[in-house]
Amino acid sequence: MKSSDMVRELCLKTGISISELARRVGQSPQNFNKKIIRDTLTAEEMIGIAKAVDVTYEESFVFSDGSRIDLGEKE
Repeated sequence: MKSSDMVRELCLKTGISISELARRVGQSPQNFNKKIIRDTLTAEEMIGIAKAVDVTYEESFVFSDGSRIDLGEKE
């Protein structure tokens, strides 16, 4: 699973839009969406995304119930 796929799934599981997530991390929705499309999110941005929705990032998103979205998972 690519980082952009992880972010999309994170938005689905948290019930927020990509535009809302962009605003929470201090980026314009347009710029953030381009990064999603190109799959060019940095590790620092992934950490910021995790903080913005109150989950842990360990090259995966870890929810309080223990469920995960891992970077290396196959679709």
